[in-house]
Amino acid sequence: MLSVKILLAEDVHMIRGALIALLQLEPDLRVVASVDRGDAIVKTALEARPDVAIIDIDLPGIDGLTAASELHEQLPTCRTLILTSLGRPGTLRRALAAHVTGFLLKDAPPDQLAQAVRSVAAGQRVIDPQLALSAWDSPENPLSRRELEVLRLAAQGADAAEIAGCLYLSKGTVRNYLTAIVTKLNARNRIDAIRIAEEAGWIP
Repeated sequence: MLSVKILLAEDVHMIRGALIALLQLEPDLRVVASVDRGDAIVKTALEARPDVAIIDIDLPGIDGLTAASELHEQLPTCRTLILTSLGRPGTLRRALAAHVTGFLLKDAPPDQLAQAVRSVAAGQRVIDPQLALSAWDSPENPLSRRELEVLRLAAQGADAAEIAGCLYLSKGTVRNYLTAIVTKLNARNRIDAIRIAEEAGWIP
């Protein structure tokens, strides 16, 4: 029996250890590498050549979806399975845009993880059915990529001057973006816009 080689990306050490132990119980699954940072995923995958990368979204360095997109470009033979507690329609949309093959919630039964890995390795798409229906019914993200970058930095506590410095924009341009974001999301203010975007899963 050929084993499925797995790379696991999870920053909580106890959870990562438990997942490795769980996966190693399966005779046809083998964890060949594990990392605790998003910016270590591609480099490690290029060395270990896994068949499937199991990736948490909320990782230090870069987020899991950005890493999944980079992994698809650098090592297209490696399929990706997002394992997350962020069960939001917008998050699923972002995952699909990042060429993710599977999307599983962390509160799924343990046996579903092993089966999801096998299915993803076989080229099948695995998505939580309830979340798929929610994504189908949810509104499209009205914000542009640049507006999302501005809002993501604002959500991290950056002010207009700091955002301008990070994105090589003028402070006036950043303020215009923030005003447009609040208007597009029908938000009361910047804080409300951040809340709306986070709840929809448009920003991590």
